[in-house]
Amino acid sequence: MQTAKNSTQERIVTAIFLVTGILIVGLINNFWLIWTVMGVIYLLAFHEATRLFGINNNSLYAYAAILWLAAAWYPYGEDLFIIAGLIFAAAVAYTQNIPWKNFFPFVYPTAGMLFTLSMYQEYGITALLWLLVVVASADIGAYVVGRSIGKTPFSVSSPSKTREGVYGGIAVATAAGFFIGIMIVDIPQAIIISMMAAISAVFGDLFESYLKRRAGVKDSGSILPGHGGVLDRIDGYLFASIVMLVLLRGLV
Repeated sequence: MQTAKNSTQERIVTAIFLVTGILIVGLINNFWLIWTVMGVIYLLAFHEATRLFGINNNSLYAYAAILWLAAAWYPYGEDLFIIAGLIFAAAVAYTQNIPWKNFFPFVYPTAGMLFTLSMYQEYGITALLWLLVVVASADIGAYVVGRSIGKTPFSVSSPSKTREGVYGGIAVATAAGFFIGIMIVDIPQAIIISMMAAISAVFGDLFESYLKRRAGVKDSGSILPGHGGVLDRIDGYLFASIVMLVLLRGLV
């Protein structure tokens, strides 16, 4: 049986490898490398999502791969998400035997991954750094503040979260994100976008917690020792990336 000490060591080692990998990819800053890495993350997350949704249809992976390949050549990934929805709706109407839940993985995590790729294409590696800082800070801030002064439960979907922790995480993420955001936008926009992305990250994490509780599992997967699955690591980003890109386009 794994001890708490071993579990903590696994988390630390895995986190070091993940951070190192992110830094290397970010420093190289090559589109095809980032597209490839994000594609691997996407397909792993897609697989975990199908399990959480209770879907057993291997053909969906081929459609997901085709969608990601198309995103390499078409610069507006969110358009592809809409087109995929139209195609699925047409297929449902034509055959009348495709379960609607088969489209769920093409909403989550697909939409968030496509928006993240589009944000990189439009605003560069600094925007991805901004997203990373906001979501990571929201997570760390919520944990520290929640452990320190958290008392009031935030949601039944995630019993360990407290309102104090969530508010603290949003405040920390807004402050941390501001210093990256001002490299791209003006001060007011940096504050607003950081705060809204942080709020979105909280609910991204909450949504995945809700899915796991419905599926009766502790983690979305086991590919990351000490951390669970890929979705467990990117859940906040899948919501925050959408909000951040929409606000960047609308406020800048």
